[in-house]
Amino acid sequence: MGIGATAGAAAVGGIALTANAATDTSATSTDLVFDPDACTKLTTTVTDTEGTEHAVTYHFWKAITYVSKPVDATYQSLIVSAPVEIDGTAVDASNAPILLANSVGGYMPSSVADATGVGAGGMGGGAPGGGAPSGAPTGSAAPTAAASAAPGANGNTNANGGATSSNQLLALAAGYVVIEPGARGRTLKNASGEYYGTAPAAIVDLKAAVRYIKANKGRIPGDVERIVSAGTSAGGALSALLGASGDSPLYDRLLEEIGAADASDAIFAAGAWCPITDLEHADGAYEWNWGGNALSTGKQVDQTVSKELRAQFAEYQASLKLRGLNGFGTLTARNYDAYLVKQYLEPSATRYLAALPDADREAYLAENTFITWKNGKAGFTWAGFLSHVGARKKNTPAFDAFDLSAGENNLFGAGTTANRHFTAYSAKNDTTGLSTRRVASDLPAKLDQMNPMHHLVEKVNGSRSRHWWIRLGTNDTDTSHVVSANLAAAAARLGDDVNHLYYWDQGHGANTDPGDFIAWIAKVTGYKRAEKAAKTK
Repeated sequence: MGIGATAGAAAVGGIALTANAATDTSATSTDLVFDPDACTKLTTTVTDTEGTEHAVTYHFWKAITYVSKPVDATYQSLIVSAPVEIDGTAVDASNAPILLANSVGGYMPSSVADATGVGAGGMGGGAPGGGAPSGAPTGSAAPTAAASAAPGANGNTNANGGATSSNQLLALAAGYVVIEPGARGRTLKNASGEYYGTAPAAIVDLKAAVRYIKANKGRIPGDVERIVSAGTSAGGALSALLGASGDSPLYDRLLEEIGAADASDAIFAAGAWCPITDLEHADGAYEWNWGGNALSTGKQVDQTVSKELRAQFAEYQASLKLRGLNGFGTLTARNYDAYLVKQYLEPSATRYLAALPDADREAYLAENTFITWKNGKAGFTWAGFLSHVGARKKNTPAFDAFDLSAGENNLFGAGTTANRHFTAYSAKNDTTGLSTRRVASDLPAKLDQMNPMHHLVEKVNGSRSRHWWIRLGTNDTDTSHVVSANLAAAAARLGDDVNHLYYWDQGHGANTDPGDFIAWIAKVTGYKRAEKAAKTK
């Protein structure tokens, strides 16, 4: 990535960061009026993707509750960072794009309540200079096994698999306003043992955050009509959903219940990295993709179950009637492998190999003989690619587990019931001894509220985002490659601007081109940084 750490500064998300926060705190707001003066002035050093350090002075607003009737203000609050000086030159961010960056991972709770600087979203808030955000649940998060650190967390992700702060810091150094919202998550329980952060709480909270921002036009820094969301994994799914579902009436009652501002929740653009979404069809998509790959133990999953789920995916994919990008034609279970290879995988390998020195490229090709290299382009088969990736991460079913053990089962919990089935297939094949093997009657509506495809395919939303940045690692076996590809195809069919590519040999949570994302924001929003005549004092 080319993002380094400055000596003497704590590294957060691979970017050097130094912050000096004032000791005073701003009062929690429940009247939904943003106070422009309730900020502190901080300084930070951001090292960009070219290795250049930038000194950034910014105004920082500590956690502000974004609803008037919060269920839990620990999570239903946001922080705001607005640059005032970059490399010694004063900047005016009043009309800058707003990066709305969530740190949700695993559909877990995310809090900024204790944040003291930019890039500090996460389970426990955290602070620049204090290391990465804590992965342990805080506040009223229930300490359950499901709340443990995500096994897939890596250098690009926090302890729950959500995004680290690379995008936020680079955006701030580019002159953008950065707003980081917290959100309720699936493990939260009250004193009576009732879950209050399960679906669709997280997307309702993010919509409420957008409404708060838009209701404060002219008070809050930045252009409220140029909000660009960003998120990774479950946070990527929520970012895509936020983009797809703008102003949908499906959420109105829930937003009213928590006292959301009377404003639009439509956003301008959505950035999604490895989105874990389209959950009611995710098991079939996963088996279509990885059904023939063994687990890391070398054991094959139940092939009868895998085959049945693949058949379900084939039926679903046919119902979508999506066409591939660049004139590929209708996407089906029979040709999707060829589409992925042509549209995403070979171009990804080509970019990777072309960037290597000749000797390194030759060594890589010698180790990976499934790739042919001709006229500066990589070529291979789908079977060769699957063999190259190797072990699949998840058993079958991957998302609606027969024994209710998946995080997504907890996502659709309700009341005092921690985990529920959300697909008819898994409910029918339940192994936990449930008295009824049917999906609960409230779940179809919740699935619609949690799935961006509902708003892009089933009931096309005219208030959706028109710009999409979608990324996935080629070695990501946390999800199926077709999930993000379908999302891209659905948006493209509607005439939206779609920028979608895969990172070669990268796993879940990868973000190897953050500088390009920041430049893309400027391009799609038409933003040119305004500089003041004099330096700030």
